Amino acid sequence: MSPSSSRGARRTASGLATVLLALAGSLAVPALPAAAATGQVSTVTYSAADLTGALSYWTPARMKQVSRAVDLGPTGPLSKPWTGKGIPSIGRLFFVDSSGQDTWCTASAVISANRSVIMTAAHCARLGSSPVNTYSDIVFVPGYAKGKMPYGRYAVKATMTPRSWAEDTVNDVAAMVVDTPAYGKRLTDAVGAQNVAFGRSPGERVTAFGYPATTPQRGEELLFCAGTSQLAPEGEHRVPCDLGGGASGGPWLAGFNSATGKGTVVSVNSHGEGHGGGTPMYGPAFDKTARAVYDAAQRG
Repeated sequence: MSPSSSRGARRTASGLATVLLALAGSLAVPALPAAAATGQVSTVTYSAADLTGALSYWTPARMKQVSRAVDLGPTGPLSKPWTGKGIPSIGRLFFVDSSGQDTWCTASAVISANRSVIMTAAHCARLGSSPVNTYSDIVFVPGYAKGKMPYGRYAVKATMTPRSWAEDTVNDVAAMVVDTPAYGKRLTDAVGAQNVAFGRSPGERVTAFGYPATTPQRGEELLFCAGTSQLAPEGEHRVPCDLGGGASGGPWLAGFNSATGKGTVVSVNSHGEGHGGGTPMYGPAFDKTARAVYDAAQRG
């Protein structure tokens, strides 16, 4: 499902959140979370009851079921399964969208003051150009692989997106604050963290990761593309990559070291050229707006 844009052709291609992933049967409409906008940042917070409900909702069986519910066609030739050392800081982000559909994106844990921040795409947190349409039951599963959750599950207690996204579908970047499980450690103490940088110019080699709903992986495996980023229209960046729907929010890692699984997040997967993806991949510039979103999250 692609958030519509008042800016016309820029997003005639779909966003990369997977589409049509509602389970069979009716879904209860969740209670609306608390939302507020301050300066450049729109924040949505979730109650303790919301967090408990999200963890109860996203059972392993439901995660597997949502993976089976959509097939966006063959995995593209540029997208390769990650077969190196596990990268626990990258994971699947499950949620219920504003139309009540189960779906997922990709996110990554990053260095932050509260040791609890993940970066993803704004369209994985809320519908663009529609301030009241936020998402619910958001759960991050670091290191997800074929149904295995080696680091547990982390309910999201707050999302921060640019106000420009909520009002005009511009700046497709989000930061989220995850709750610390009663039985475990803060997120980045448990899984490590990627560096994050702002104001980087295109022209560097990046490795983009995600969990696309393409066949045969169907969101169950981490895939990647690698290439040199370029400046794209309207201030976005682009990279040769054909990761499909479900890869939204996955990190673009500059200086990626395959031995350590570490790099620096300089953008995230936003949208491709066609339904479900398509080459090239576009990502938002990590500019002052993205920095404001990140700073709001690390203070959360």
